Amino acid sequence: MREYLLTLCITAAVTYLLTGPVRKFAIVAGAMPEIRARDVHREPTPRLGGIAMFFGLCAGLLVADHLTNLNEVFEKSNEPRALLSGAALIWLIGVLDDKFEIDALIKLGGQMIAAGVMVMQGLTILWLPVPLVGTVALTQWQGTLLTVALVVITINAVNFVDGLDGLAAGMVCIASAAFFMYAYRIWYSYGIEAAAPATLFAAILMGMCLGFLPHNMHPARIFMGDSGSMLIGLVLAAGAISVTGQVDPDIMRLFSGSERNAVHQMVPVYIPLLMPLTIIAIPAADLILAIVRRTWRGQSPFAADRGHLHHRLLEIGHSHSRAVLIMYFWSALIAFGALTYSVNSASMWIVLGVVILSAIGLALLLLPRFRPRTPRWAEAFVPPRYRRRGGLPAEAQEAREAQAQDSGADAGRYGPAGSEQPAAVDAQSPVTVGVAGANGATAIGGRGSSKVRI
Repeated sequence: MREYLLTLCITAAVTYLLTGPVRKFAIVAGAMPEIRARDVHREPTPRLGGIAMFFGLCAGLLVADHLTNLNEVFEKSNEPRALLSGAALIWLIGVLDDKFEIDALIKLGGQMIAAGVMVMQGLTILWLPVPLVGTVALTQWQGTLLTVALVVITINAVNFVDGLDGLAAGMVCIASAAFFMYAYRIWYSYGIEAAAPATLFAAILMGMCLGFLPHNMHPARIFMGDSGSMLIGLVLAAGAISVTGQVDPDIMRLFSGSERNAVHQMVPVYIPLLMPLTIIAIPAADLILAIVRRTWRGQSPFAADRGHLHHRLLEIGHSHSRAVLIMYFWSALIAFGALTYSVNSASMWIVLGVVILSAIGLALLLLPRFRPRTPRWAEAFVPPRYRRRGGLPAEAQEAREAQAQDSGADAGRYGPAGSEQPAAVDAQSPVTVGVAGANGATAIGGRGSSKVRI
């Protein structure tokens, strides 16, 4: 465990220290889009944060190769070299896209090639544990197609949620933490060496995200861009593929009897079949909803819009930071809920806890819809939005605010009465939160604009 933590810390430190110089390089190189009307941020922000994350990945692998216990991962398995090869390719494509905005089909082809490179070096799905059936061995073509599909889906699912400051990095960090605990349990408790590469990948991925988050939290000073979002998506997929397709579930059999009965009873234990799905549950849901929404409207599945889950949180009335924290909460609930269930599936307390936390999450989600009446004696203990202003009752104050918003919208749209020109923007007027552009685009779709804080 100490060597994994050392690798995590080295990866985080390298990523953190390099992000500042990379930001200055991105500004000089002009790797920052222009601001559009629908963007959340008012200042252009440099991209190319994936450069620091990639060098953090390289540093983590290099340190692990020189540690006594982790060195065996490199000697007995070719998966770390396969990951580095695929990551280098997808990172290079992301850097070019951050700077020159390459075509969507080229990015899609690059993602498939990167997955193919990993498959050629042995990082592929060999079998699947299927409940009530047993361990199903896959042919070479089946394993290759399934591996490529999982890599492409994960990359784009992660990129879909990269729409708010710190959202993608934080969600992936939470998911990789749960995955690390699961893979480490398989490796340490069951003595299965095949789970060691996935454990290492999860530790390095946590370090990459933790090192980048201080620079990316709201207000962000730099974006990871496609060079970062596609990179962490590929690393996340590589860990899932390593555990799902390389670890034989029969080795973890704890029950006697036929293979069919053992597999049926061991579903919570060898949850690698389900764990990758729980890791990207929210990004995958956002991906599916976006495709359905856009095709229903007759648009391209990769056309940017303002209907992502994090955009809807902003529309409900959540602040930028609160929307990110709510997404963190749901990611942690799904990932760690699945992890806890895999440890002890017989306890009803786990299910009850998940249900209670889900109810709390829904209450937090809908909180802006409700504005309670606060007694005067309690106004000093609540945020200003819940206080009466000027002695007016809550109903009168809400009516005044609604009228002010309507008049402000009309004045901003038409300017002075009878004028066709838009009114000048008052420097003291509040800024309406919009929708992120560049980070909200898919990894193979178009891009909007981002933000720069010099």
